[in-house]
Amino acid sequence: MADAPVMGHVWEYAMTMEVIERRYLDSGQVMPPPKSFKPGNVTHPRRIIWDITDSLEKQINKAYAFNQKNNDDLDLVIREHTKFGKGVIKKAKISPDAFIQISLQLAYYRHTGRFCQTYEASATRLYQNGRTETVRSCTEESSAFVRAMVSSKMSKEELLQMLRVAGIRHQKLYRDAMNGLGIDRHLFALFVVSKGLGYESQFLESVMRRPWTLSTSQQPQQQIQANTPDINLEPFRKMCSPGGGFGPVSDEGYGVSYMLPTEYNIFFHVSSKRSCPSTDSSKFADLIFKSMDDIRLLFDNSQLDS
Repeated sequence: MADAPVMGHVWEYAMTMEVIERRYLDSGQVMPPPKSFKPGNVTHPRRIIWDITDSLEKQINKAYAFNQKNNDDLDLVIREHTKFGKGVIKKAKISPDAFIQISLQLAYYRHTGRFCQTYEASATRLYQNGRTETVRSCTEESSAFVRAMVSSKMSKEELLQMLRVAGIRHQKLYRDAMNGLGIDRHLFALFVVSKGLGYESQFLESVMRRPWTLSTSQQPQQQIQANTPDINLEPFRKMCSPGGGFGPVSDEGYGVSYMLPTEYNIFFHVSSKRSCPSTDSSKFADLIFKSMDDIRLLFDNSQLDS
C-alpha cells in the first residue's frame, strides 16, 4: 500500500498533533469539539456482517497460523541510546549515518569474528516512481577500521583518521545510490530480463541469492521538526516515538532500524529469528551500543573541532 516512511509520518503526525493541538484535558478527557464541528456531518459507524465461505475460512485460519508462527519466531528489542546523539557525532566531522553504519560493522565483527554482506536502504525519490536503492555499507575502508579497532595496535589519532576515511567512503556510496548510481537495482533488472529471455546467468544467480545478513535502514522523522512559534516540543523530547522496524531478511541475520530524532538520543530496533541458534537481538544491541561508545572515545573535546 505504501512505503514504510509514509506510515511512519502518519503516526508521527498523529502523536505530535496531540501535543500541539491540545485535544485532551489533563484528566485525559477529550476536549469539547470546536464550534465548526457538526454531528450531522459525521456518518455513524455500523457493523459489517461478513459472508465467509468454508473455503475462505480455511484459508484465513491457514494465514493466521502462518503469521502467528512467524510472529512467535521474531526476536525484537527496541533500545534508546542516550549517551549522545547526532550532535556530538557531527562535531567529530563524520556523517551520523556513516558513524552508525561503521558501528554496526564493528558490532557484527565482535559478535561473529567476520564481516557480512550488508544492506542499507537509500531513497531514490529524486526520480519519478523511484523507491529504493542499496548502499553496500560493508566497505574495504570500514573493514580496515574495524580490524584496526579490534587489534588495538594504533593510536587514537590514527584510528580517528581511518574512521573519517571510512565515513567519507560511506557518504559517497549513499550519494551515488540516491542519484541512480547504485548497482543493485541495475543487477536486479538484468536478472529479471535474463529470466524473461530464458537466459541463465551464473553470475546474476549468485548475486541475487547471496543473503543480506545485515539489513539496515535509517528512519526519516519529522516529529521534532513540527515546532511552531507558539509550541515548543523540546520539553517532550523524552516522549519521542521510536518509530518502527522490520524483521531480518536472512534467517541467520539481523534487521536493524535506527532513528536520530534529536541531538541527544538514537533509537534502535534490532530483530532476528529465535529459531536461529547463532543470533541474539539483545546481545547484538548491547554490542552496537558498546561499539558506538568505543568509537566515541576516539575523539576528545580537542579533536571534535580539529
